[in-house]
Amino acid sequence: MRQSIRYSVLDLAPINEGQSASDSFKHSVDLAKHTEKWGYHRFWLAEHHNMPGIASAATSVLIGHIAQVTSSIRVGSGGSCFQIIHLLLSLNNLVL
Repeated sequence: MRQSIRYSVLDLAPINEGQSASDSFKHSVDLAKHTEKWGYHRFWLAEHHNMPGIASAATSVLIGHIAQVTSSIRVGSGGSCFQIIHLLLSLNNLVL
């Protein structure tokens, strides 16, 4: 029996020089739409805090935004920083 490999994309949501976090979100949405069109299984967002060149500190917000404009790809967070986010809030968001 042959099993197919499910491919995923991990997006860091970088803020390019001369651009804003809003531009980064638009790029992430565009990447997610293309990822879905190309047949990927999942679109991951990496969660990073205190990094001025990265716009993915609030992954739950970005996940919702991307899930709203895609239809079949699974969208999720590639990690959570429990030192910063209260544990119960994080677990509640992950269960939804």
